[in-house]
Amino acid sequence: MKFSSNYILSLLSLLLLWASFTTSISVEDKFIQCLNLNSKLSIPLSTVCTPNESTFSSILQSSAQNLRYLEPSKPKPEFIFTPMYESHVQASVICAKQLGIHLRVRSGGHDYEGLSYVSQIETPFIIVDLSKLRSINVDIVDNSAWIQAGATIGEVYYRIAEKSKIHGFPAGLCTSLGVGGHITGGAYGTMMRKYGLGADNVLDARIIDANGKILDRAAMGEDLFWAIRGGGGASFGIILSWKIKLVPVPETVTVFTVMKNLEQGATKILYRWQQVADKLDENLFIRVIIQPASPEQKTGQKRTITTLYNAVFLGGTEKLLQVMQQSFPELGLTKNDCIETSWIKSVLYIGGFPSNTPPEILLKGKSTFKNYFKSKSDFVKEPIPETALEGLWKRLLAEDSPLMIWNPYGGQMSKIPESEIPFPHRNGTLFKIQYVSTWHDGENNETKHMDWIRKLYNYMAPYVSNFPREAYVNYRDLDLGMNKKDNTSFVQASVWGVKYFKDNFNRLVRVKTRVDPDNFFRHEQSIPPLPS
Repeated sequence: MKFSSNYILSLLSLLLLWASFTTSISVEDKFIQCLNLNSKLSIPLSTVCTPNESTFSSILQSSAQNLRYLEPSKPKPEFIFTPMYESHVQASVICAKQLGIHLRVRSGGHDYEGLSYVSQIETPFIIVDLSKLRSINVDIVDNSAWIQAGATIGEVYYRIAEKSKIHGFPAGLCTSLGVGGHITGGAYGTMMRKYGLGADNVLDARIIDANGKILDRAAMGEDLFWAIRGGGGASFGIILSWKIKLVPVPETVTVFTVMKNLEQGATKILYRWQQVADKLDENLFIRVIIQPASPEQKTGQKRTITTLYNAVFLGGTEKLLQVMQQSFPELGLTKNDCIETSWIKSVLYIGGFPSNTPPEILLKGKSTFKNYFKSKSDFVKEPIPETALEGLWKRLLAEDSPLMIWNPYGGQMSKIPESEIPFPHRNGTLFKIQYVSTWHDGENNETKHMDWIRKLYNYMAPYVSNFPREAYVNYRDLDLGMNKKDNTSFVQASVWGVKYFKDNFNRLVRVKTRVDPDNFFRHEQSIPPLPS
């Protein structure tokens, strides 16, 4: 068969036109086309939101906690995909891989360095926002619950309490945390001394791996199941849901907050707390919130330091008073300081909600803390001397709005082996410190506050863990080091990796190398695979 030259020229013109058309299709359009080809359920157009749409900013900001990463100077995603079903998430992984699109996964948005909604090492990128995947199925008979990644821990607590007054779950104090990422880092709370971390109480999980396959515990194998419970988020896959183990709680628990300032002997009392906090009855959790007194608290007087002893006891007031009189009488706790309540209302109390707030507030899932901030963490093995505390007070008083939170360890946390899950901060740890500096004026004074907290961190070096100086992975700190753009530097990653995971880091790298050798799931501090 022969073709005329005119026909051939016409055919070539059509082919060139088609090639031009296909290359001009936007990343968003290619992604949507691919989604519809790969998802078992249709993908509504409303699930993809671009910067051109009026709702983009509100969706981007919806669960982001650190306003530093919403500044105009920070990179923005090409679009945000909000899947409605597991198959949508599965399709997003398949399509991002096929199209070479870098993705970030957000379940709650509380990550301190914005890693779930900003990429500082790689653009363009997209966000897969799991906020629509928030079903919670509580099975009291089985003492378990399946919870989807986009649910908040507050919603989980509410749904458990809705079914039973004598069941709970030992996870975070901040109720707006998305459970997907929260549990991947450990998840500590008021019951950690009694039952360990949230990650210690996971029975099963559903995860999408780098090949787009949905795996449960049996399918993923024990190595990967080990890695996702405390090995940090977004390195191994996308968590779809967790099966958690419920724990018994008494019908009546007791809460209290006692404040001591410098004029009331705060330094000596805090030194004593360091000696006893990890050795108290494991039903008792007493954290210390430390900050300069606001002008409202000390009108007409010079600024001072306040230490708030904020506690939950799994039992009644009389037993609590006996424990305190025996172990920590220096605090001077009285019956009038104590409030007997239910476990679910203790969640609201420790979360800082006003008294008489109904538990239904937990279903709103909104963060009560949105600010510009920088945070760091430490683990303490020996009591910090009083002279060092006095130097610490001077530094806190020099900053505008600093905060420190000291969380006690001991109890069950000392009994679980370091290698049980990737979270290694166990026996020998007295307490954990969280340092925070907050400000309200955006980027204008960011350098000032960042310099302050870094100098404070340097000051504390002699008094905290060393070799390595440990840190908590859910308090991400990019000061500890960042992966390169291609995330191939194992030496660089090991710097922060050993701080977060100690000897467990090497096992995490081996798991990563096996399940995601091409490093599809990556961010500034993701676990790297070994070089091929």
